[in-house]
Amino acid sequence: MFIQTEETPNPSALKFIPGPHLVDMSLDFPSVATARQSPLALRLFSIEGVKSIFIAPEFITVTKDDEKSWDQLRPILSGAIYEHLGAGKPILTPEDTTHTDDPSESNVEDEGVVKDIKDILNNRVRPAVAQDGGDIVFNRFEDGVVYLQLKGACSGCPSSTITLKSGIENMLRYYVPEVTEVRSIDE
Repeated sequence: MFIQTEETPNPSALKFIPGPHLVDMSLDFPSVATARQSPLALRLFSIEGVKSIFIAPEFITVTKDDEKSWDQLRPILSGAIYEHLGAGKPILTPEDTTHTDDPSESNVEDEGVVKDIKDILNNRVRPAVAQDGGDIVFNRFEDGVVYLQLKGACSGCPSSTITLKSGIENMLRYYVPEVTEVRSIDE
């Protein structure tokens, strides 16, 4: 197994691509306290300088703190991912695999405007954001405002405000006239 790495627009985040399909739905671990269901995330958090972990179906995005450089962390993280996956160790503990939410699924009660918003996000926005090592998840729609949660490399990215306002907000306003604004929420 060869683990590729790709830079992301966020200089603090790096995308690791181990090759095989990893998980069925994205998993966000913004801190070690949230990672107890993932042996892989816990292993990566044990490496000094790791700030957050995002595991998507095809990649892993690691966000680092400012004290460490990617030159220091890249080989250590690649080695840890290689050893973990190569040994066949689980990404999630079996009893917790049903605990995650798939943000791409629509609820039965999602109709009209919310369904249109989710369709645009899932079909046009999320694939592009995944290329940059992140994800964007619909939270809610209230009084014309779409609230989105940024994950992975997108969380804390210096260009995320531009992406939200110039890209996503303009697209949603064009296709869904009821949308007047897009805002990011923190977990």
